[in-house]
Amino acid sequence: MHINGLKFAVVIISKINVMPYPEMLVAPMRAELTHNGFTELRTAEEVEQALSNNDGTTLVVINSVCGCAAGSARPGILKSLTGDKKPVKLYTVFAGQDLDATQKAREFMVPFPPSSPAVALFKDGQIVHMVERHMIEGRTADMVADNLSGAYEAFC
Repeated sequence: MHINGLKFAVVIISKINVMPYPEMLVAPMRAELTHNGFTELRTAEEVEQALSNNDGTTLVVINSVCGCAAGSARPGILKSLTGDKKPVKLYTVFAGQDLDATQKAREFMVPFPPSSPAVALFKDGQIVHMVERHMIEGRTADMVADNLSGAYEAFC
């Protein structure tokens, strides 16, 4: 295509098939949360069952393989749960691995755009606090923990 003498390529993508990360790669990243009280939701049905008609407080982590998940998100999330006030239910899905579960969890996080890693706090089935990737990147684990702890103080 030419516009004002400039040549442009038009690319149309109808559907991108995304290959999940190898399980061997993500297993230690899953375990960092599941060994600390999180229930992993691996299917859309599990997410629907866990998050529909949910009373009380629930924390949902969209886990990721990225460096900010390893360096700030997961350590910060775990540190945030050491205080007296914290969510009752802890769930996690893995972006890039459990694709349908992650998509279903993100449906519960509207109006926030897809983000990974990300952390959502729900109270009585309503999202009340969201920590998106841009709030994790470049922050320390302590900063992530403080952000979440403040939300727990307000909502848990």
